[in-house]
Amino acid sequence: MRRPSPRGPLSTALLEALAREPGPVPGLLKEAEGAVARARDVVADDDVQLALLVLYELHYRGIEGVDDGWEWQPDLLAARGVLEAAFEAAVRERVPVEPTTATTAAEVAEELFRITGADDGPSVSRYLARRATDEQLHEFLVHRSVYHLKEADPHSWALPRLTGRAKSALVEIQADEYGGGRPGHIHAELFAGTLRAVGLDDTDGAYVDLVPGATLAGTNLMSLFGLHRRLRGAIVGHLAAFEMTSSVPCGQYAKAFRRLGYGDDAAFYYDEHVEADAVHEQVAGRDLAGGLVEAEPHLLGDVLWGARAYLVLDGAAGAAMLAAWERGESSLRRRTALAA
Repeated sequence: MRRPSPRGPLSTALLEALAREPGPVPGLLKEAEGAVARARDVVADDDVQLALLVLYELHYRGIEGVDDGWEWQPDLLAARGVLEAAFEAAVRERVPVEPTTATTAAEVAEELFRITGADDGPSVSRYLARRATDEQLHEFLVHRSVYHLKEADPHSWALPRLTGRAKSALVEIQADEYGGGRPGHIHAELFAGTLRAVGLDDTDGAYVDLVPGATLAGTNLMSLFGLHRRLRGAIVGHLAAFEMTSSVPCGQYAKAFRRLGYGDDAAFYYDEHVEADAVHEQVAGRDLAGGLVEAEPHLLGDVLWGARAYLVLDGAAGAAMLAAWERGESSLRRRTALAA
């Protein structure tokens, strides 16, 4: 990932440390505690969320100019633990676990379809399909680039933590996400093609500096869930909700590209997801989430919480985006010319 610019005392201290050879960073834990104490809302705080993104990225493909030896450095892990605890607590506070009597795979899937079907959050996809300007479409892609250039990777952390029916279901979904073994068809690569088709930079992290903390939080939530075995139910629920709410919006996004004069090369990524995610939602609901709960009934609450957490955080980021556009403002941290 391209090295981002700091957004506060914590991310400044972290990025300064990462510019050196791996070694102790004795003051970082205190900086993390200070950042949490200062944050009015940890979920949307720029300094906290950027620091988390950077710390998590060490476990993915790394950061430009940063030694890979930092990945398991104890001081970094201690600071990350403070941020994660505060982040998880904030998400749990705004997304309580609701009781349910679901026990079978079919009942779990039905509950997930009910949760996702009842979601009445703002529709970014409808706005884009009907009203968005070309500039707003570019901004939307900038927001989405933070996750989609590593699409599927956070959910893949769950693979070694599952067994049986749930594991087979996740393999089926992820195999499609990674292009079925066909080079160039990995969904992250298809999204990169969309960026290029509209004149945007497809470098991982190219636009991290432009997006607000609430956007970073959506990707960080997946990493939080995926990197902790105790939250394997949450990452499964997250993926189920993600797939169940993807197919129809992707059709709307494809319409937005064509309404604004772009061709199939720009819309292909979204065209591909209309059909793929319509299949994935069934597998994710019944075989993945339902299979996990049948095998480990005590994870039901986490599965449903992970699904709700996705809807709430994604909805909040979408609402902020739409509110800015309705005011005639940019949804990014600063307005800039995006098209090449």
